[in-house]
Amino acid sequence: MERKITSSLSIDDSEIEMQAIRAQGAGGQNVNKVSSAIHLRFDINASSLPEAIKSTLLSARDKRVTTDGVFVLKAQNYRTQEQNKDDAIERLLHWIKAATIKQKPRKPTRVSRAAKARRVDAKKLRGVKKSLRKKVDI
Repeated sequence: MERKITSSLSIDDSEIEMQAIRAQGAGGQNVNKVSSAIHLRFDINASSLPEAIKSTLLSARDKRVTTDGVFVLKAQNYRTQEQNKDDAIERLLHWIKAATIKQKPRKPTRVSRAAKARRVDAKKLRGVKKSLRKKVDI
């Protein structure tokens, strides 16, 4: 099954590897019996994504990407395995979609001459105010 990321970009389910594991945390007796958490692995290098997006994903400073270029995600927010599967896939697709968005370059701005003058005037007034606090010699 194809998972749609954008109108022109999608990944196949065969590229996503999922494994059921036991969830952490509270849950009573049930937590020791049921493997409801999902461990998702997505190999970025072996995927069908375009090279530009692959390089963006690999260069992202994300602790979930291993040195081998595998994105590892653990989903355990829900009580059922099916909900955790859907959550893991949704989070993966959201992560890939965020890499497709290009950030516009920042335009460096400068402080205006008037703003610099106001700052200097305020500093001078503050200095005068402080000098008036000194002891007066008679």
